[in-house]
Amino acid sequence: MGYEIERKFLVNGAYKPHAHHHYLMKQGYLSLSGISVVRVRVKGEKGYITVKGAVEEGSITRREWEYEVPLQDAEEMLLLCEDAVIVKTRYLVRVGKHIFEVDEFAGENEGLLIAEVELENEEESFEKPDWLGAEVTGNVRYYNSYLSIHPYREWGDK
Repeated sequence: MGYEIERKFLVNGAYKPHAHHHYLMKQGYLSLSGISVVRVRVKGEKGYITVKGAVEEGSITRREWEYEVPLQDAEEMLLLCEDAVIVKTRYLVRVGKHIFEVDEFAGENEGLLIAEVELENEEESFEKPDWLGAEVTGNVRYYNSYLSIHPYREWGDK
């Protein structure tokens, strides 16, 4: 069993000049429940299936299992997600000893920029670059699973 410990932020500045790599991603959710989600993702030329547990109240840690699957299988599974597929470009930006993953959303979520940083533990400190905006860790509106059924374009109170 694996764990994911991450913090999420909105982005309000120029991060692209600092990015050292980027790639296109498509992902959808095969199952959404209050205690877990099952996600299929195409990242570049690879496919993945991921199961994530719920985040416990007062925590930023969740259980996570991710497995590589054949690309064609992942693409076919995405078809099961119909119109709820998220498309985004992920930029990797090194800041100190951490890599921030900055997602620039397209399609129904165009205009949304979210940066995530994965940590070793919940108390780990990290350098915050100038382009980071408000922290949205734990705000379900910014979960990709939420965005797949409540796209950013439909939000009236951005």
